[in-house]
Amino acid sequence: QVQLKESGGGSVETGGSLTLSCTASGNTDSIEVVAWFRQAPGKEREGVAFIDESERRSYSDSVEGRFTISKDGATHTLYLQMNNLTPEDTAMYYCAADSRPGGAYLLYLPDQLNYWGQGTQVSVSS
Repeated sequence: QVQLKESGGGSVETGGSLTLSCTASGNTDSIEVVAWFRQAPGKEREGVAFIDESERRSYSDSVEGRFTISKDGATHTLYLQMNNLTPEDTAMYYCAADSRPGGAYLLYLPDQLNYWGQGTQVSVSS
């Protein structure tokens, strides 16, 4: 089993930046893929960024060029650096992981990821 815990959310103005963190515990050696998702009120969950064990990254069109996903294997921590934030980025952000190999398609198939954190709220004001 793997446990995930997000942190780093908050409130910023348009154009601001935030860095989200997601710390994994438990059977961390089994993790093959990790990703960030978000869900705004009244909207479906959206895949934001993906990274695998080979450091291959993928981003949704809505965040490409503004968000950067990275991970620190030594501390079992996943990051999401978010720049040039807009009100459309307001959502609850979740990290997710799985012990099975996979690709960026997982951003569109969140139900295939077994491990999820509780989320951290990001609010961007205009």
